[in-house]
Amino acid sequence: MTSVSLLPAVESVFGRIGSLFIDGAFSAGAGEALKIIDPATEDVIAALPEATGSQVDAAVASADAAFRDKRWSGLRPADRERILFRFAELVERDGEVLAQLETLNQGKSINIARMVDVGASVEYMRYIAGLATKITGLTLDMSIPIIPGGRYHAYTRAEPVGVVAAIAPWNFPMMIALWKVMPALAAGCTVVLKPSEFTPVTALVLAELAIEAGVPAGVFNVVVGRGTTTGTALVQNPAIAKVSFTGSTRTGKAIGHQALDRMARFSLELGGKNPALVLADADPAKIIPGLAAAAFLNSGQVCAALSRIYVERPAYDGLIEGLRQAVGSMTIGSGRDPSMQINPLVSAQHQNAVLLNIARAEQGGAHVFRGQTGPKQGFYVSPALVTGAAADAMIQREEVFGPVLSVTPVDDIEEAIRLANDSPYGLAASIWSNDLGRTMDLIPRIEAGTVYVNTHVPVDPNLPFGGYKQSGLGRDFGPDALAAYTETKSVCVAY
Repeated sequence: MTSVSLLPAVESVFGRIGSLFIDGAFSAGAGEALKIIDPATEDVIAALPEATGSQVDAAVASADAAFRDKRWSGLRPADRERILFRFAELVERDGEVLAQLETLNQGKSINIARMVDVGASVEYMRYIAGLATKITGLTLDMSIPIIPGGRYHAYTRAEPVGVVAAIAPWNFPMMIALWKVMPALAAGCTVVLKPSEFTPVTALVLAELAIEAGVPAGVFNVVVGRGTTTGTALVQNPAIAKVSFTGSTRTGKAIGHQALDRMARFSLELGGKNPALVLADADPAKIIPGLAAAAFLNSGQVCAALSRIYVERPAYDGLIEGLRQAVGSMTIGSGRDPSMQINPLVSAQHQNAVLLNIARAEQGGAHVFRGQTGPKQGFYVSPALVTGAAADAMIQREEVFGPVLSVTPVDDIEEAIRLANDSPYGLAASIWSNDLGRTMDLIPRIEAGTVYVNTHVPVDPNLPFGGYKQSGLGRDFGPDALAAYTETKSVCVAY
């Protein structure tokens, strides 16, 4: 299949963006120039100087001024809703440009960029836009009046929390940025977004589209830079009322400590080591396509990706044979070629980390079945199926975030549950079986924020998403998403 040719509009983006978007306009960072790399070719596609501490402070000051003068939160909810719906329309209008930018900058399949990064994002934006007019409180009866015979009217208000620092990862740069920006804006907050230094391009375009949609200048700002410099300056700014972060557990813990030092609100969507339990009655031929897709979507760079399977022994041989065939047949190459199923990882640094994890698994006695080899140029890792790994092996316990899946046979479902729960993480899990009654009994026993049955990975705007244990704090999606960006004020009126 022919590779997608970049649209002229894609190439023109690099001529107009800066590494800062503050108060409705692009400007250049004053820090070290960050090279933006095409993971498929290793070519430098842009160089963006990172934002310095003083420039981060300027972005936060812009957002703080916009929040305090109520240019956004003071609008009628219906007006905010209308503007946010228009924002979604503009993302949809420019969808092919945004998809190509995401493939060029992140390396992912153009199919995924179109369907997920753009298509699913637009649907999410519309869902959240509609919530802007549905922010409610409660009217309450006072249960124990302090003054006998007193009469009171009591109610609650949901008010915007203030200036939000939104820190997005590099695996779904635009989509996860919107998971943070949209509910914050719907709630009436203002935002400073810091995308990953590896994948900043679509975040800058989003800010531009927000202005076109009618979001006032200063409400949505973007700063580009590394987490250790720009990110730290953003999180530690005293005007930041809420931090929303998606990324590694190690970084999330550091951000949580920084926010907690000054009692800023924070929510964290962190790592996962997501298991699947395959019961003996499952038909391997029917479930292998779903298991393979769950493990290797976006080359395994998905926080909820399936990474380890525990299968009852009667189904093990058939499952392994089918997975080997699936892994061996996966095509590997540039994301601009729609026929490629495995694409480059985001960076050389991440490529090396994934390869090191695979090598350590082999050194520890595991067997690794590898799929096809990718081009020499680019950050490619062949899809890998790992068997025979010990329960305490790193490949079984730590997030790899690449095209790697381990499979372990178990004697019974009790062993499967024990191994599945023996993890510091608890983001997602799945059960594969034809016995729905047995499956329903197992769901409460699995320690994960989302449990799938006969599927894995789907997310929906109306279904809360987040993790147990070290997989994070708080939830994205559904009413929970909006509540994360509000404070509850209780009001008591004596009359």
